[in-house]
Amino acid sequence: MNKRLSSHKATMEIVKKHEFRFNKSLGQNFLIDDNIIDKIISGSGVKVGDKVIEVGPGIGTLTREIAARADKVMAVEIDKNLIPILKDTMEDYENFNVVNEDILKADIKGLVEEHLDGGPVKLIANLPYYITTPIIMRFLEEGINVTDIVVMVQKEVAERMNASPGGKDFGALSVAVQYYCDTEIIAKVPRHMFVPQPNVDSIVIALRVRGEKKYDVDNEELFFKVVKAAFGQRRKTLLNSISSMGVLDKKVVSQILLESKIDEKRRGETLSLDEFAVLSNNINRAVKEGSNV
Repeated sequence: MNKRLSSHKATMEIVKKHEFRFNKSLGQNFLIDDNIIDKIISGSGVKVGDKVIEVGPGIGTLTREIAARADKVMAVEIDKNLIPILKDTMEDYENFNVVNEDILKADIKGLVEEHLDGGPVKLIANLPYYITTPIIMRFLEEGINVTDIVVMVQKEVAERMNASPGGKDFGALSVAVQYYCDTEIIAKVPRHMFVPQPNVDSIVIALRVRGEKKYDVDNEELFFKVVKAAFGQRRKTLLNSISSMGVLDKKVVSQILLESKIDEKRRGETLSLDEFAVLSNNINRAVKEGSNV
């Protein structure tokens, strides 16, 4: 099987051959556009020597193009009904293997050790939209040896990941992703480029995971608690939202904001990541010094 699968005709031939039924609850929408496949491949920079994880490979449309270029490819697929299809469509690729597991429950580090020589790896995928954020955050937070995350996600989610401070899309997800990565929009993907057609448009986004920390944060756990509090009730001023954390008296919070050169009347969406870092470091110092209530 040498032909590409990224057309409506080729996709439906495979679906009918294996009597496959789409599972809406698993967010199964197969991409049927060569141009977008090429943009994903180009945006990922996948090349000889690379080791790649794909989540939700479907019938192998993107998988085949990755495997033609990479050293090793491991796909994680939750739907057991797609396993025999993948064994059929990927039979020409000895550098490919598929694991029938739920990515949110799988031991990702263990799988990388077992199938991809411990990495480093690239995550390249058309992600199931209902679990996009938990998947991405697992790869970023759990110390997995990942260098690039190039994924198709719902348009609004990509816009939040890529958002700048001050805009309506900037929020806790923006800060979480940008704390670890540099972001880049690769392609916009209208809904008609899938079968079955989803109810939303999509975007391919690249997250370039930084090798060294860009932000000087003393206590990462506290940093993300501050971010969560700042965006918890967007209409609240920083003075009120940070005070609502309950770790410091309001007067102390006011003083810390002053020291941080942040107007206490500002709101969370106006702060840069550098300002969040300064603020959380000053809160951390105050807590350590015993200024907490």
